[in-house]
Amino acid sequence: MIEFKMPSLGSDMDEGTLNEWLVKPGDKVTRGQVVAIVETTKAAVEVECWQEGIVDELVVPVGETVQVGTTLATLTAPGEQAEEKPRPRPAAKAAAKPAAAPATPRPAAPPAPGAPPAAPGRRRWVSPAARRLATSLGVDIDAVSGTGPQGAVTINDVEHAAAAKPAAPKPVAQPGTKPTAADRAQQMRKSIAAAMSRSKREIPHYYLAEEIMLEKSLSWLTTRNAQRSIDERVLPAVLLLKAVGVAAQRFGEFNGFWREDGFEPANGVHVGVGISLRGGGLVAPAIHDVPEKKLDELMDDLTDLVARARSFSLRSSEMSDPTITVTNLGDQGVDAVFGVIYPPQVAIVGFGQPAERVCVIDGGIRVVTTVQATLAADHRASDGHRGALFLAAINELLQQPDLLEK
Repeated sequence: MIEFKMPSLGSDMDEGTLNEWLVKPGDKVTRGQVVAIVETTKAAVEVECWQEGIVDELVVPVGETVQVGTTLATLTAPGEQAEEKPRPRPAAKAAAKPAAAPATPRPAAPPAPGAPPAAPGRRRWVSPAARRLATSLGVDIDAVSGTGPQGAVTINDVEHAAAAKPAAPKPVAQPGTKPTAADRAQQMRKSIAAAMSRSKREIPHYYLAEEIMLEKSLSWLTTRNAQRSIDERVLPAVLLLKAVGVAAQRFGEFNGFWREDGFEPANGVHVGVGISLRGGGLVAPAIHDVPEKKLDELMDDLTDLVARARSFSLRSSEMSDPTITVTNLGDQGVDAVFGVIYPPQVAIVGFGQPAERVCVIDGGIRVVTTVQATLAADHRASDGHRGALFLAAINELLQQPDLLEK
């Protein structure tokens, strides 16, 4: 029997609301098939199933909010027989017995000094810092599940509980009911705050910057786009994404995850794209296998991803597996952006606004278009020397844009 569980759609997600089932018991499910719609603070996510089988039981009903890791449904593996569900049996009638005379009540003996409380169980460990934080955030510390050693409640547990806590009591949503824009924005800000607080607390960031000349890339792209219709033209942002993807493939220590005190290199390069939402907040879903895609494919993927992100309709694979993130604030008119790493990733690349600047080139002064590229990286997985080489590789690729077309 295969258990299909609520996936984690990012480090800032603790729970999700099941909005819709797209399968029913008896249906055959294939790898990658979208089987459910889950509402998170950031989007209504199409959840894919990555096992094959026959749907045996839908465990969680529509409209219910459950924690990450909760079993949503069970599947019967190919060739496996479905388990027969036990039928409830009527309770056996107790045999008639003569009524016993009521016992004379006796006073309960007081507990011995220093004896443990009568209720079974052991003491829950809560760090003083976590207890203070819970008090300031209005979180019931007794209701927080501990993930520390021996179930200890940590600061991270309290922050996650605060992010999942509704701002105020409200009626239970009916199946299919979507949160209001204000509700979504409020919960999104809490989720972002929890994830970024964890990042700055746990990840030893280091930062590097490089000014990249874009003259060759922009000239090459202008010539290329002139030969195509408006619908087929490629934006400069796609060149930047492709350059980061190819460089991350060469420098694997920036493409992967830090989990359980160790670095896990990713099998592919799935670049998360920072997308600002109209109602506020942001998401960073992934474009998969960036180095292997041509520029036209990446342009189509980016256009589709932005449209679906802003309509709050993304897929679980896009939210759960970015291996490195790119944030581009060039359209906001800033020279540089230094990002905060999105755990469990280990790097984020930022691009500012391309602008004309005075530069010294071959002993002469010229006005050229440049962009500030930045890197925020995890010092546990890499060091500044390798980070500098990584940024230099991005620069080198953008000076040979025809190589990015392949």
